[in-house]
Amino acid sequence: MKTFLSVLTVLAAIVAFWYAACVPMNIKGVLDAAERGGAEVMPATSKARRDMGAFGLVAGNSFAIADTFAQDRPRLPAPHQVISELWETTVMKKLTSKRSLVYHAQVTLTATLLGFVIGTGLGILLAVGIVHSRVMDMSVMPWAIVSQTIPIIALAPMIIVVLYSIGVQGILPKAIISAYLSFFPVVVGMVKGLRSPDAMQLDLLKTYSANTAQGFWKLRLPSSMPYLFTSLKIGIAASLLGAIVGELPTGAVSGLGARLLAGSYYGQTVQIWSALFAAAILAGLLVALLELIEKIVLKRMGMQP
Repeated sequence: MKTFLSVLTVLAAIVAFWYAACVPMNIKGVLDAAERGGAEVMPATSKARRDMGAFGLVAGNSFAIADTFAQDRPRLPAPHQVISELWETTVMKKLTSKRSLVYHAQVTLTATLLGFVIGTGLGILLAVGIVHSRVMDMSVMPWAIVSQTIPIIALAPMIIVVLYSIGVQGILPKAIISAYLSFFPVVVGMVKGLRSPDAMQLDLLKTYSANTAQGFWKLRLPSSMPYLFTSLKIGIAASLLGAIVGELPTGAVSGLGARLLAGSYYGQTVQIWSALFAAAILAGLLVALLELIEKIVLKRMGMQP
């Protein structure tokens, strides 16, 4: 109960701050619209208002505060506007409609899951090689670290162009970008997990004449499971981000990235924010699913009560 109240308090504080931020962010647009409608505003000209601070405009035009929460194209949408847009584009639209966020989320989810599978498989293979080969540890691990220093927003167009030039289109380019972002957490987590058994446990296996493969399947792999699931939860969120970023340079017409682009092109900030919240909700559901799988697997392995 205390945890619930704490979460509720933090959420209420965030919403209150959000509403408060809408007033100075949107006041200039509201006053411009009021002036065009014949209302008396202070200062009287848009040029003079541009030179004034937002808080000064709010103080001199308190009548316009309510309108800052109801603009059609606000700089910062109010929470109720975002919630209303989410409701309209999920519950009130058919799942096959091009205006449905569920439809766009499904498109992005497909690329996310494919990229996540590719990235996870590659990450596990690299981690096994790094743990069992000093050469790979000295050569592959530094390159894996360096690869994450390249901004994905700069790398994504290059990947798209190269793959398109060889005829690879559709979901695969986005999946590769997702895999690029998701493999690194898996590599790091699995390496840590596979190396987690202490010297006494390894020595015990040697006394039973266990070979390397037996040591891997009976000790290293089971010990790595908690680390693996932790890295998978990070990797699935990164994979979703990669799928969205992969939709941006392609001019995609479907997917959450496409909704972000369309909202940006036409100044539909409420649409942008609703797509961002849809992505956050989707990421939360994916992480929650992995947490459920983690509990089931670890409980069956006797590693969790």
